[in-house]
Amino acid sequence: MFQVRIHGRGGQGVVTGAEMLSVAAFFEGRHAQAFPSFGSERTGAPVVAFCRIADKQIRLREPILEPDFLIVQDPTLFKVIDVFAGLRSDGYLLVNTNKTFAELHLGQVVDRLPKGHAVIVPATEFAMKHVGRPVPNAALLGAFAALTQFVRLDSVEHAIGEAFPGKVGAANIAAAREAHEFVLMQQRESAA
Repeated sequence: MFQVRIHGRGGQGVVTGAEMLSVAAFFEGRHAQAFPSFGSERTGAPVVAFCRIADKQIRLREPILEPDFLIVQDPTLFKVIDVFAGLRSDGYLLVNTNKTFAELHLGQVVDRLPKGHAVIVPATEFAMKHVGRPVPNAALLGAFAALTQFVRLDSVEHAIGEAFPGKVGAANIAAAREAHEFVLMQQRESAA
């Protein structure tokens, strides 16, 4: 079972992102579940969403305490809560920012993960460019697909299209594609 925990703030599409990831996995014939956890239901409040993906039926229903993959949609949360709690030593980290890990003071966290398992993506910039709103969830799912190849980009695009038909979906798919290519480019550069 592959477990993903997404941290963000209300209004950033955290819950929708987890749902779209589960749908993308479903399109690939896997079992998946997605659910949120939040206290104060207002824009800007910290929100956590979870997604489990497996090749067999998922019976667990509790929050993910030891994620295989951690997506941080808002880096200001690093100062508010311990988003890294339980992150597996062989896990993945995807952060929405245009700063470096050093600028975020996350060197120790990144150093304990395998090489190539921690990536920064300016997903909000991609969302603003394509969607016109600061909702980084679709772009981050494109980055997720590139980083893990656990779900394919075409499955992510299909899930986005199901959630947002028409022009909004097309714009979000464009953001996901750009983030996917951004991560692949980073991987090529680090391998060279």
